[in-house]
Amino acid sequence: MVQGWRIGFVVLCLLLSEGALGAKIEELRLWRAPDHTRLVFDLSEPADHTLLELKNPDRLVIDIKQAEWGSTPDLELDGTPIKGVRTAVRNDRDIRVVLDLKSQVKPRSFALKATDTKKDRLVIDLVDPAAPPKVVARKVDNSEKRDIIVAIDAGHGGEDPGAIGPGKIQEKKVVLAIAAELRQLFEDAKGYQPVMIRTGDYYVSLSGRRKLAREAQADVFISIHADAFTNPQANGASVYALSLRGASSTAARYLAQRENAADLVGGVTLSDKDDVLASVLTDLSMTSTLDRSLQMGSSVLAEMGNVARLHKDHVEQAAFAVLKSPDIPSILVETGFISNPTEARRLNNSAYRRKMANAIFAGVSDHFYAQPPPGTYVAWSKEQGQQTYTIARGDTLSGIAQKFKVSVESLRSHNNINGSRILVGQTLVIPRS
Repeated sequence: MVQGWRIGFVVLCLLLSEGALGAKIEELRLWRAPDHTRLVFDLSEPADHTLLELKNPDRLVIDIKQAEWGSTPDLELDGTPIKGVRTAVRNDRDIRVVLDLKSQVKPRSFALKATDTKKDRLVIDLVDPAAPPKVVARKVDNSEKRDIIVAIDAGHGGEDPGAIGPGKIQEKKVVLAIAAELRQLFEDAKGYQPVMIRTGDYYVSLSGRRKLAREAQADVFISIHADAFTNPQANGASVYALSLRGASSTAARYLAQRENAADLVGGVTLSDKDDVLASVLTDLSMTSTLDRSLQMGSSVLAEMGNVARLHKDHVEQAAFAVLKSPDIPSILVETGFISNPTEARRLNNSAYRRKMANAIFAGVSDHFYAQPPPGTYVAWSKEQGQQTYTIARGDTLSGIAQKFKVSVESLRSHNNINGSRILVGQTLVIPRS
């Protein structure tokens, strides 16, 4: 009888332990974006869940079935609609998470399957109340001299760190720093207005990046990255444009596949995906957008060659999803291989990032001076025979004079400069040579 009780007890314990088995919530993380707050549950395996909205006061209840905590969540809630987070075990086998809310939100949730770099995840998005679409008003001096709008896209972000280099340097941080430098250069340049696609550490879907550029009425879209390769010896900066017929090289195809998979890591629900690829490609083949992308890419690549070794001496092409805008010239700039120890150190250096931003700025501004959009200040200044240049860090009068094939003395006289002192952000009028 005693032995039978013991056997029964052991069987009961096994059944209970099997019932307790399920997903372990290994971490709960939070990201704040301009229009939503994202919570991400890292799970040891997939788990079912339910959402329940409660009012007076506003709360969101998340029940995760057959789960257990691996660690107690500790979240930074400042700047989010969440006032507090409470957790409890329900029915001895489910985890309940209650979000006390400061304001109303529209919740949505979806599961993401494990990838090579990420575990199974449950994503909860708290979408802010709908606001009118943000449309950037183009600055003008008068009705005929509008600014050229430059959309600057720092790749990856949030859930998606991008490539990881030696010392755990993250691509998403490097490219956001370069993008910020580039934004300042265009902000300081007369006739340009920059728009940042990603302003902080959060993820924007590939189609969402194109949409934001279109809403801003951008004249150009520049996506900034720092690639990685299986061979750490690979090195050099590159510029890419869209390809309608396949990649221009094996490396370009590999890189496009990596970048196009970003949505799987960054966290994009199936309903967010772009289903109009065929029409977009048809439109592209009927316009000059791709030709202008290649021309601008060549100009940027030429300037980058003054700062870094180039991986290829021409603009490469591949089917990058982020570049598939039918009406906006778009390029993807790879500032170097973050997987290469030497280039990773350079990219982690603020002075080098500034030089790279200066090179991209110079290439884009050179292109637009040669082919300015009608009705812009740059087009007007060219018609007046007034080419301008905005001074960047590291510039000298002699260097600028050499670049534009004019004398230092003529630069001084045209801009009322005494001596050789110039200021970063100062716009110079370039005399006719």
